[in-house]
Amino acid sequence: MGKVVKSAMILFVITLISGFLLGTVHEITKLPIAEAQEKREQESYRKVFSEASEFQTKSDFDKDKAAEILSGGGYTKDTIGKVIEAKAEDGSQVGYILDITSMEGYGGEIEFQLGIRTGGSVTGIEILSISETAGLGMKATTAAFRDQYTNKTTDMFTVTKTGAADDSEINAISGATITSRAMTNGVNAGLLYYREALGGESHE
Repeated sequence: MGKVVKSAMILFVITLISGFLLGTVHEITKLPIAEAQEKREQESYRKVFSEASEFQTKSDFDKDKAAEILSGGGYTKDTIGKVIEAKAEDGSQVGYILDITSMEGYGGEIEFQLGIRTGGSVTGIEILSISETAGLGMKATTAAFRDQYTNKTTDMFTVTKTGAADDSEINAISGATITSRAMTNGVNAGLLYYREALGGESHE
């Protein structure tokens, strides 16, 4: 019986020490991990909105309200997870970055960031997560596809397979129309939210 109690006590002490060490390591690494994450986010923001000097997460962003706005516009397969304010060196507002997830991708969810200037034009797109088919849908990550939205001002983009005739049309990726439409619907959802919740004007 004594051996059992002794073994239990030893196991308890080992568990206690292990827990303490794990907690200590967590506290030591927590700040560097957070700093690395912040650095990655800032680099991503600069890719999307290169003319901005400062980025700040919008503290009063309401995810439920965003979902309501998108649903009302027919975008039930898109969500907005975060809104970042883009500011100039003097602190003035120059636009926003929206963190958007489309659930219409051929291979699953596509998460990307969309930059919008205060005048409503798109500054750029940066894809954060995508699992589309290699050589087809994955071409959505290329500048050739993403740049089609850049510096365009419209309330709604449409996908075409016959060649874009104006700024509101996006050339579909050959063999990956589903991916092209998922991205475009996500961008359109972001533009709708910008107009409805962030004071953007309609360009119809």
